[in-house]
Amino acid sequence: MSAAEEIQVSSATTAEPSALQGLSIKAVVLALVLLVVSLYWVLRVEMIAHSTQITESVPVVPAVAALILLTLIAPLLRRFPRALRLSQADILAVYVFLTVSTSMASVGACRLIFPNLTALRYFAEPENNFEAYWKYVPGWFAPTDNEAIRQMYEGEDEPIPWRAWAKPLTMWMLFILAWYTAMFALMVMFRRQWSDRERLTFPIVHMVMDFSDPGGGRLVGGFFRNPLMWAGFGLCAIYNVMNILQAWNPAVPALGRQYDIGALFTERPLSAIRPLSIAWRPENIGLGYLVSTEITLTVWVFYLLLRLSNVVAVAAGREIAGFPFDQEQSVGAYIALGAFLLYVGRHQLRTVVEKAVGRLRELDDQNEPVPYSWAVIAFVLGVGGMLLFAVKAGMWLWTAALYFGLILLFALVYARARAEAGAAMVWLFPFYQHKRAILNALGSARLSGGNDWGNLTIFSYFMWMSRGYFQSMMAYQVEASRIATETHLRQRAMSFVLFIALIVGIWGAYYIHLGAYYKYGNNVLEGGTTQGGYRTQLARGEFLETAGYALAPKAPDLTRTGMSGVGLGVCAFLIVMRILFLRFPLHPLGYAMVTSYGHPLWGPFLLVWLIKTLVLRIGGMRLYRRLIPLFLGIVIAHFFVAGIIWGSISLHNEMYRYYVVHFG
Repeated sequence: MSAAEEIQVSSATTAEPSALQGLSIKAVVLALVLLVVSLYWVLRVEMIAHSTQITESVPVVPAVAALILLTLIAPLLRRFPRALRLSQADILAVYVFLTVSTSMASVGACRLIFPNLTALRYFAEPENNFEAYWKYVPGWFAPTDNEAIRQMYEGEDEPIPWRAWAKPLTMWMLFILAWYTAMFALMVMFRRQWSDRERLTFPIVHMVMDFSDPGGGRLVGGFFRNPLMWAGFGLCAIYNVMNILQAWNPAVPALGRQYDIGALFTERPLSAIRPLSIAWRPENIGLGYLVSTEITLTVWVFYLLLRLSNVVAVAAGREIAGFPFDQEQSVGAYIALGAFLLYVGRHQLRTVVEKAVGRLRELDDQNEPVPYSWAVIAFVLGVGGMLLFAVKAGMWLWTAALYFGLILLFALVYARARAEAGAAMVWLFPFYQHKRAILNALGSARLSGGNDWGNLTIFSYFMWMSRGYFQSMMAYQVEASRIATETHLRQRAMSFVLFIALIVGIWGAYYIHLGAYYKYGNNVLEGGTTQGGYRTQLARGEFLETAGYALAPKAPDLTRTGMSGVGLGVCAFLIVMRILFLRFPLHPLGYAMVTSYGHPLWGPFLLVWLIKTLVLRIGGMRLYRRLIPLFLGIVIAHFFVAGIIWGSISLHNEMYRYYVVHFG
């Protein structure tokens, strides 16, 4: 049964309202105030304490905390003057603002930029020859003040040297804005195709809409008065509390964070099935209930097939490091899905272009996030700005075009995964593979031009684009547009929220990161000892790899490139079978998801597939709909207990060291 059949009854597309709301001033003020609180929270628990990654969840924990807070106080404000009351549109506008703005301070966005801009200079030694590559970096591209860079890593409780950082940070903000604009324009072009024509279900939007409407407009009896919601909430709360208690006292019985099935297989070749463990991820179980059974089936079936393929290879004496190359397969799957999305949406894209050039004057685009003509111009300017930035820095045009093309294509597919499957994992794309796929196919010699290392040097500075998850912002954009439709908020008001959130969020991220670096030192933040935390080690490793190509050039890796071809072929086969056979049970999106990051996903999806199959056969759609609050309660409880409560405890003491929560 498709997702549209399963959810559409309870989440039908809202009819066009007679009057659309604008953005209220109180929503803007609340969003800014809560952003300040959120940034302080991020600074303390992610950078200094290095405990719960509250910005790595989907949605980000600060946005969920604001959603819970405002939803609970909204009924109390009904006795106040109308100007002080909060509507559902106000609450969700604040939520959308925080999903984007808080994400800018996350491990997948600005936090990765700072070490990426400075590692080549700070870690330069005669042994690694970093100085030879620094000459290719223009002065506006990265800070050049050696003392400012040293103080950033070593920390001397000095004021932030804004003069050294002003130009590069401004230029990088413009680059991020161009990238964000290109994704936004793509979203506008595909919005009507996905929302109105294909009627995708947007499970995360479904959750936040139900939660923020306690009056019962969408659920019989109201969300907070539904006993099934509280049953799910209680189950998940007990799960987290027992895990926390067990971390303090191992004698306390608890489910733990995962169950290692692979440990049962100790003899070869069956031991090659590892890693094989069921990750107890409540958010994936809860939102997985809203995902179509075809996708959940595909995820767990292909994950087991991938693990078994390694067993077969070892049994045949063909033990290969990295086999079956899940992420490389995911690259091919994402390319196939991206091409298919462009093909399916070709009529909508043609409509957008024809409206933009004035051929379809009768087409009404007044309630689009921006006029279609603006969307086309924004896409051209966004992509053009990215290419201009890279080329001026020293990167070759074709290298930048290929790299940025993969980035945008994967962002489109990830946004589709969120819109169709509600994938509650921000890393659910072939992370770090955009550049690696190019290197595997071409080798380093083709990218260095002999002894001209400018292209590869600048290429390494863009590592954060593929190793971070800024591209997931496109999913927040399309979900924000859907929220605007559901709450009768003007699409262009929501577009204003999205862009203001980006700009304010970037500068807020700049401020808290530099403030922490110059007070404490980047070498000891994020769990670092003397050589920086994980992000710093990633940046240093990236430049070490680039410098190593001068001594030992990387030849094209035909095996890994071939496995990307396998992924493309398998995904294309699944697409064709879905077209030819209406009830073909395997879904290409599920294959792309499981090959990109299947370990924490397959177990929860196996459980919800079993549950949904039984529910639909025993009670049909009626029983399925009645149980939705149970599973949404599981999601809300996990964010509340493991994210908000446990993340807040991390502000005051080191209890978090006993129980580390992973959302990503």
